[in-house]
Amino acid sequence: MVEVTFAQLQAWILAFLWPFARITAFLAASPLWGHSSVPNQAKVGLAALVAMVIAPTIALPDVPLVSWAGFGIMVEQMLIGIAIGLVMHVTFAVVQATGEFIGLQMGLAFATFFDPSSGTNMVVLSRYLYMITLLMFLAFNGHLIVLEILATSFDTLPLGLGGFNAGGFEMLARYGGTIFMSGMLLALPLVGSLLIINLSMGILNRSAPQLTVFNIGFPTSLTVGLALMTVLMTDIGRFLQGLFSSALMFMQELLEALAPLPAPA
Repeated sequence: MVEVTFAQLQAWILAFLWPFARITAFLAASPLWGHSSVPNQAKVGLAALVAMVIAPTIALPDVPLVSWAGFGIMVEQMLIGIAIGLVMHVTFAVVQATGEFIGLQMGLAFATFFDPSSGTNMVVLSRYLYMITLLMFLAFNGHLIVLEILATSFDTLPLGLGGFNAGGFEMLARYGGTIFMSGMLLALPLVGSLLIINLSMGILNRSAPQLTVFNIGFPTSLTVGLALMTVLMTDIGRFLQGLFSSALMFMQELLEALAPLPAPA
């Protein structure tokens, strides 16, 4: 007859519960697994499966489950998972910002629809580029690399840290600037070209007032914008590959930065 002591049962629960909290927080905060179309049962099932796989490799601190220290460890795991998920959110927000910039210049900023995943209105071009980015992320096996980084994060940030380095959260906040920098970098060819067209239409309207912007400007901007979007799609794969590589490298740097500094001797 197999006998299980209370200490063994508590160790098994802790080995599953604390990694499960980090993985669940990551899945809820990430744009891919946290999408509203993914059932909650699938999210919990995937988190439980990953937690059971990596549980035997995790070193557990000598902390009881029902205690303030155990509650603090639970909060730490949730913060780590949310931080990794926010990196993915910022990465995918780059193409959404690109769609906003391009749509504003093309005159498609008014063409919006309700996005159930974010709960806000989204420009059509932003949604289009967002779906392409999700598919490219899966094609590059980015989801598998992210899960690997999440699993190895228990070596960089083991259970029971007792605190974080504030510089890591500062890095995460500064990484938000990638939305504007990379988003404008991707949209710059179209924005620059359409800006020249709009300036030309403004000069033409001043010299010939009968040629109104509504009759000539909007059709021209839409036609040229769609043609330039076709050209942009031929090279977007290389841009997204570099964007994903930078995001994955930043995840590893963020995990190292969140580790608390060693106490001075």
